[in-house]
Formats: sequence, C-alpha cells, structure tokens
Amino acid sequence: MDPELEAFVPLLPRPEFADPAASRQKYHQLATAAAAPDTTGLEIEDRMVPADPDVAVRIYRPHQAQGAIIWMHGGGWVMGDLETEHPWAARIANESGAVVISVGYRLAPENPFPAALDDAYAVLTWVAEHAAELGVDPDRIAVGGHSAGGGLAAGMALRARDERGPRIRFQLLNQPGLDDRQETWSARNFTDTPWMTRDSVAAAWRHYLGATPATPYAAPARATDLSGLPPVYLASAEFCPNRDENITYALRLLQAGVPVELHQWAGTFHGSQALQTAEVSQRQIAELGAVLRRAVAT
Repeated sequence: MDPELEAFVPLLPRPEFADPAASRQKYHQLATAAAAPDTTGLEIEDRMVPADPDVAVRIYRPHQAQGAIIWMHGGGWVMGDLETEHPWAARIANESGAVVISVGYRLAPENPFPAALDDAYAVLTWVAEHAAELGVDPDRIAVGGHSAGGGLAAGMALRARDERGPRIRFQLLNQPGLDDRQETWSARNFTDTPWMTRDSVAAAWRHYLGATPATPYAAPARATDLSGLPPVYLASAEFCPNRDENITYALRLLQAGVPVELHQWAGTFHGSQALQTAEVSQRQIAELGAVLRRAVAT
C-alpha cells in the first residue's frame, strides 16, 4: 500500500450498513470534514428537477463552461447527499472546467432500485432538454460518479442506449460498483481492506436491490451487450473489492468496440483519494479533471 495512505488506515471508520441512519450520520461527518474547496471561480446553484418525485441537484458552473457532467455521489446507494459530495463536485468543476450537475438521488433501503437510477436519468433528460438555459452544449454531456455513483452512471449509459435517450458524450467511472454477484478474485479475497470490505459491499447491494432481481441497469456487469456505449475512463483501486469487476468491465467494453482508458491505481484502496494530502490522491483527482476536460470541456 502507498505509505502515505497506509498511515491513515488505523483512523478510518468502517461503514456499518446494518444501521443506515447511523451510517449516514458518520459518512456526513467524515465527508464534510474534508478541506473546503475553492469555489471563488464557480457559480453554484441549487435546483429541483421536475420528476416523480422531483430531484434535487446542485449545479457548479465554471466561467465559460460548455460541456457538462451529470455526477452521482458514492456511499453504497445508502449514504451521501449533495452536501457530502460538495467538496468533490466543486473540485471536479474546477479541475475540468465543465459544468457539474451533482444529483441528490433517493437512497436505499427506503428507496431501492430503480429509484436512484430513475432520479439520475430524469436529471440527464432534463439537462439535455434545457441545455440552452443551462449554458451547456447538448453534444457535450457526460455522466459519471464514484463507487455506487459510478455504477449508476454506467447504468444510465446502458439505459440511454437502449431507450434511444439523450446522447451521452462520455462516461467517467471512478471505482464503480458494477456487479452484485461478488464472484471475482478481489471480491472474494479483499475481506478486510480499508473502508470497504466484502461484507460491506454485499450489504450495500442487498439494500440497493431489495427484493428486485439484479438487472444490467442495476448491475451493469450483467449486461451481455456493451456495444454502442459512450467512451469510458475507468479508474480502479488496487486494494478494493470492486477492482477486478472494474478491470473486467473495461476489457469487455474494449472488446465491444468502446474506447476505454483504464487506470489501475497501485497502492490505493476504495475511496482513498479522500485523503487529499497523499500525493497519489492529488494525482487521482487531477487526472479525473483532466480526462473530463479533454472529453467535454474543450
């Protein structure tokens, strides 16, 4: 493990998905304790997207931005909101120069699949339809997210392809949750890795799916046809239960003719980029912004 990251491991809490309310409170405390981002160059606006029910979004608009990304937060589909994602959404906007639309989707287990995906897809449709009002080029709309949010973004891309929905320019998938089956080597062997373990990943999937059998829109790794999807940047962490499903998904996308950039970050663990003082974390965040800038903002 990267030595700068390893020093923090004893201090990290473990997510306890057995008690969603307590998990959310701890996650909020941890996320909002991060250093405040520089927002001086951003116009930030909270909006409600008309849907059933309406969806809260926070829009981060850099000066002269044209491209945009619909961004979904992490938290195992159980934790997280617009406030916990604020530091990261602002940094992505600053690093990329793209408009970031952070989505406050409904959380499980109170709202299992497809609630979160429906919310995110409603925002995608709204952004495409109101691109002129938002100052966004409708041909430069990306989707992305971290962890559970990355899985939502991948599910959105599949749904938009199948339903001939809004055109998605790019997918930015950071350590996405893609496969509920948990059969890969990393899922079976990383039982005690920092932050996310096999048990916590399995619990998150149980909350998210509820009584609904997994479909490709819920677990994109189950999709049999990955052709015709937007280009992808996919980042995986070495010590992460999701690692091998991430790498396998990237390879399958390549074999289906989808342009893919895959970065396996050595020495990192799931969510470790939140430890911003580590040099590897700074490189990870900068790369997310640079990739998005190339894809939609320039």
